Amino acid sequence: MKVRKTFLAALGGLMLMGASVPSQAESTLRIGLGADPDMLDPHLARTYYGRFVFAAMCDRLVDVDEHLQVIPGLATDWAWSDDGKTLTMNLRQGVTFHDGEKFDAEAVKFNIERALTLPGSVRKSEISSIESVEVKAPYQVIFHLKTADAALLSQLTDRAGAMLAPKAAAKADFTTHPVCSGPYQFDSRVQQDRIVLKRFDNYWNKSAYHFDKVIFLPIPDASVRLANLRSGDLDLTEGIAASDVKTVEGDAKLSLAKVTGLGYQGITFNIANGKVDPNNPFAKDARVREAFSLAIDRDALNQVAFDGLYTPANQAFSTVSPYHVKLPIAARDVEKAKALLAAAGITPPLNVKLLVTNNPTSQQVGQVIQAMASEAGFNVNLQMSEFATLLDRQQNGEFQLSLSGWSGRPDPDGSIFSFINSKGTLNDGHYSNPQVDSWLTEARQTNDQAVRQALYDKVVKQLQTDMPIAYLYFEPRIFGMNKKLEGFKAWPDGLVRLAGVKMAP
Repeated sequence: MKVRKTFLAALGGLMLMGASVPSQAESTLRIGLGADPDMLDPHLARTYYGRFVFAAMCDRLVDVDEHLQVIPGLATDWAWSDDGKTLTMNLRQGVTFHDGEKFDAEAVKFNIERALTLPGSVRKSEISSIESVEVKAPYQVIFHLKTADAALLSQLTDRAGAMLAPKAAAKADFTTHPVCSGPYQFDSRVQQDRIVLKRFDNYWNKSAYHFDKVIFLPIPDASVRLANLRSGDLDLTEGIAASDVKTVEGDAKLSLAKVTGLGYQGITFNIANGKVDPNNPFAKDARVREAFSLAIDRDALNQVAFDGLYTPANQAFSTVSPYHVKLPIAARDVEKAKALLAAAGITPPLNVKLLVTNNPTSQQVGQVIQAMASEAGFNVNLQMSEFATLLDRQQNGEFQLSLSGWSGRPDPDGSIFSFINSKGTLNDGHYSNPQVDSWLTEARQTNDQAVRQALYDKVVKQLQTDMPIAYLYFEPRIFGMNKKLEGFKAWPDGLVRLAGVKMAP
């Protein structure tokens, strides 16, 4: 297999664009990604891979530690009112954005209001509890909430809490020229090839970061990413395939970092998004969706595609989440699936279309599903697509079934509300159940874990019948790296955090 010469390609591209060739003293970290991120605007972006870039480029108001506890970021401390409807944050001083604009309470107000009002913002439902933002002092901001929101802090640890330079974010070209306040600033991008970030010399915590440049290289094929890692053209890569774990562990020049993740993969059903397709059987009857789910043997899928390293799923909450609902996964039942189709008035074979990302792992999963579903009466046509395009088609309702997932969030609300609530900005299937909406909203409004757990139990059990998403498996986060790379740790949220990471001599 031909190894892609990523570093040379990056240098060549920079020369073509008129940029100077980096000196030998300049240190560069090259990170492999499973797909090219979508737009580089935290309020509009949807992809897991974009979160890697944002983690290096955009500081958030708060962050999480390796145990998923909320810790300070650009907010140094915070306090809740007794009724849980007011959140006061004190902000870090001496912080500037990459364009030199000052970070302060006015910048926070701008960012939150932008996330709530920007057309197409997919952060809107994540922070919809915010009614207004008050600038109390130059470095103190108060969030006034419509209702108490136990998930808000967790949402602010991710893209909803990313701080963008207000003047730059007001421009129409922000997605191609993003400006934040993180340790690395945007340098250049070549679609489907690379994203280059360079060190921000005025970063408030500059000493914790040891590379002059960070280059993200999208390589959809896991085996090609591994080949690039082994050849030295990558220093670190996410998404080591389960079948390649032993190869990495047996290579004296490499090391492996893995952790049980928060993310899931599933099949989203188009119930009511876009122009109603009279031939879309999944929109007409929940029994057809349940039948498709029952046709899939999740244990067998895990063994065939992932060497048993993944965890079968029937919900959005990973087994590492304290809110994981202890509900047995329905065993594969082809006869029941056939009976459900018959009850729904379906005469097999039923021709259906499944969107699948165009990488070998997803393709293999799609083929296993295709074979299993055929035994229950479904004739599945796989439609291969680049990942960002797949998400666009989902959002626009141009699908029947879509194999896609979510990287997971520390608070359970972040893994389910936007996907299941009737007004959720990531609810691509346009599923709607007022009772489920009520339970999800109630769970947001209390900090009592027992009360929240009981509500999420109801939601998960209801979704077994409604089946807007057929959850398939929880994904471990598996990274491969050059053994000389020091200080890197795999965290359950799957992101690459570069503070303290450096290359040994």
